[in-house]
Amino acid sequence: MQRGFISGLNSSHIKPGETQLRIESLQLNFGGVTALIDVDLEVRQSEILAIIGPNGAGKTSLLNCISGLYHPQRGRIVYVNDREHEVTRMRPHQIARLGIARSFQNIELFRHMTVLDNLLAGAHIHMNSSLLSSLIYWGPAQREHIQHRRYVEDIIDLLEIEAIRHNTVGSLSYGLQKRAEIGRALAMRPSLLLLDEPMAGMNAEEKEDIARFILDVNEEHGVTIVLIEHDMGVVMDVSDRIAVLNFGQKIAEGTPDEVRANRHVIEAYLGEDTSVFPFKFNKSNNNGS
Repeated sequence: MQRGFISGLNSSHIKPGETQLRIESLQLNFGGVTALIDVDLEVRQSEILAIIGPNGAGKTSLLNCISGLYHPQRGRIVYVNDREHEVTRMRPHQIARLGIARSFQNIELFRHMTVLDNLLAGAHIHMNSSLLSSLIYWGPAQREHIQHRRYVEDIIDLLEIEAIRHNTVGSLSYGLQKRAEIGRALAMRPSLLLLDEPMAGMNAEEKEDIARFILDVNEEHGVTIVLIEHDMGVVMDVSDRIAVLNFGQKIAEGTPDEVRANRHVIEAYLGEDTSVFPFKFNKSNNNGS
């Protein structure tokens, strides 16, 4: 455990490098439109896997299938933790309880509530006290609340949002709202964290902060991260592997260097000049500061 966490931020029971999520021949249709076509993908414990591709390539649809918001017409999604769980037809709250959390492209927080209350709402999914015992707030219910409150305080410290903990979300800047949403997802104590464009709309300094937090969560705590991001500098610098979608199909998969050199990726997404990326964040040299 790092940074004094009262319990592990990573809820995984498998070893780093082992397959944590397996996607097999996934197909998703919306009427006559096919969003995903026979997508196969493996996610390994403790890695950062980036999913890239042009707008409309099916990236968010894939995350929606993993988190249970969409149910594919064909294929399987298998999540491995203490054992194998087929999550293809599960509801979102059932998948979240297994240890899969996510942030959204459009911020999904309770805007009238404080940052602290939003994080506590994320932690609530693991609370086992009955409604009656929670209302009485005594004994096991009180101890459970205190334990989750301490855990949320650790996340506030990790993401450096102590100064805004009592601010309502609606009063915060866009960048701080995105940081709070990552905190809400972390409060669910995930072993697999799905981040849908966590840096969209941010300036360079805000992107660097979010990249540092993502690396801290991954390197210090071993949380597996699946990242959708359009900033290729960020993707190339922080990812262990990259999968590329185009028109709902996976056209490439590999290390950043392999993907950077892939002709199909260059044609579909990166453009002809792959040598210039404006944002640099050296993962190997990150010290978590």
